[in-house]
Amino acid sequence: MNSKSPWFYKGVVFTDKNIPENAVGFVYKMQAIIDGKHVKYIGKKKFGKKALAALTDKRSKKYEIVTKLDYQKYFSSNKVLKDAHKKGIIINRNILVICYSKTELTYQETKLQFINEVLEKDEFLNANILGRFYKQK
Repeated sequence: MNSKSPWFYKGVVFTDKNIPENAVGFVYKMQAIIDGKHVKYIGKKKFGKKALAALTDKRSKKYEIVTKLDYQKYFSSNKVLKDAHKKGIIINRNILVICYSKTELTYQETKLQFINEVLEKDEFLNANILGRFYKQK
């Protein structure tokens, strides 16, 4: 875990043991001060992914395998935040909501992005919502 930028959920450091059973992922808000400017980003992250794998089996049966993604090392898909992390800038990472399906995950992310007006406010680094709605230039 990155001790400089741990994940927080409801004010408490979040670790693997805090992941609820059957949870799929979470919606997060990251915040940092970069070049003297306070910036924010709202996104989503899955706890793991499911994949079909052809394991050695006489019947060539495919098995579903769940792999755990390392969310502890995740610093957004946003290039500005990833670069800031590489430079050692502390990024506050907060889990806003834990979700139990992929549909709920996308819904909650979209809902929170619209509520927080990520496309209207300059402090948000979000460039689009769902790849359909974009920041005005």
